[in-house]
Amino acid sequence: MTRYAHVTGWGMAVPDKILTNKELEEMVDTTDEWIVARTGIRERHIVSPGETTATLATLAAREALAQTSLDPSDIELIVVATASPDQMLAPAACLVQDSLGAVNAGAFDLNAACTGFIYALNMAAQSVRSGSISNAIVIGSETLSRFVNWEDRNTCVLFGDGAGAFVLQGSDTPGGVLSCVIRSDGSGGDLLSIPAGGSKTPATFETVENNLHSIHMNGREVFRFATRVMASATREATQKAGLAMDDIDLVVPHQANKRIIESAARVIRFPMNQILMNIENYGNTSTASIPIAICEALDEGRINPGDNMVLVGFGAGLTWGALVMQWMEQEPTVSSYQQARRKAMTLLARLRSLGLRILRRLEGLIWGASSKKKKS
Repeated sequence: MTRYAHVTGWGMAVPDKILTNKELEEMVDTTDEWIVARTGIRERHIVSPGETTATLATLAAREALAQTSLDPSDIELIVVATASPDQMLAPAACLVQDSLGAVNAGAFDLNAACTGFIYALNMAAQSVRSGSISNAIVIGSETLSRFVNWEDRNTCVLFGDGAGAFVLQGSDTPGGVLSCVIRSDGSGGDLLSIPAGGSKTPATFETVENNLHSIHMNGREVFRFATRVMASATREATQKAGLAMDDIDLVVPHQANKRIIESAARVIRFPMNQILMNIENYGNTSTASIPIAICEALDEGRINPGDNMVLVGFGAGLTWGALVMQWMEQEPTVSSYQQARRKAMTLLARLRSLGLRILRRLEGLIWGASSKKKKS
C-alpha cells in the first residue's frame, strides 16, 4: 500500500521587535525608497537578547503541534533547517526536542542555506513515505540579523528573523508531498557566504575586526542565478509530479527579493496573483520564509484543500530546489482536556530536562569519587 506524507499542523514565530526602513536610514547610507525599489522590503523582525534560533523554532513547533491530535512523545523526528544555529554544537534541533519533551524523537540540523526548508521537508517526507516513521516536525528557523554587518548597506537591509514549522504525518490518503527536486553547485560557494568561523578560518581578532563573521554577497551574480534556477526547478518538480503548470494553484517562493520573484514568474509565465509574497513585512528570513508565507496564506484563506502548490527556493552553497505538494488539510478535534494536558506536558518537559541535568551532575560526582578510591 502506498504511503503519503501530509502536512497536518503548521505554525510560525517572529520576534516582537520590528526594524523599519526609516530606522535603517539612521544606521546606514540608504533610503526607504532605495530598499523598496530594489528588494520590496519595508520592515523586518529582529531578535532581542534571550531569543535564539532554537527558541523561535520551539515556539513555531508548539503552534504546529497544537493543531494536531499528537503529543510530543508521538514525534519520531525533528529536523531544523537553519544557517544560523545557536552554536556549532549542540544542534538546535536537539534543543527543540528537549524543550518540546519529544522523548522519542531523533533530531538534527540541516544546513542548505535558504533552500534548507525544502531539503528538510523532502528528507522528512521520504522517511514518512518509506514507513520508517509516522510523525515528524520540520522547522525552518533563523536569526541571521546576528550575522549581518550593519555597516554594509547591500546586505543589512535584506535579512530578518523568524521561524516556521510543519507537522508531517503518514497517511494512506493520496496527496501531500508529491515530488521534489534538490540541486547544488559548489563552484558558486563564494557568491554568498560567511567566510570565517568554521574549521578553515577559525575566529581570531583579525577575522572579527575584518567582519569575516558576517554575510558577504555578490548581489548581481546571486540575482542571475536565482532567477534561472527558480524557474527551472519549478518546471522540473511540476513535471516530476505528473502535473502541468496549469495544474498549479499557488507558487510559494523563498522570500529573498521581490524582483527575483517577479523575474522568475515571467520566465515560467505564471500569474503574480497566484504567487505568495509577504517579503515587505519580514525581509529575507532564509529557511523560515516559505513556511511563514504558507502560515499567513492559510490564515487569509488563500489555500484550500486540494490545491497544488510549488515550494521553490535557492540559497548559498549554491543550493536550490522545488517541492510539489497537494494540500489536504485535516481538521483534528482537539478537546479542552488535550489542550490542558499539553500545557502540563510542556511543564513536565522543563522539569524532565532539569532532572536529567541534575542526574548527570550526580553521576559525575559518584564516578569521580569512585575513580579516586581506585587510584588510592
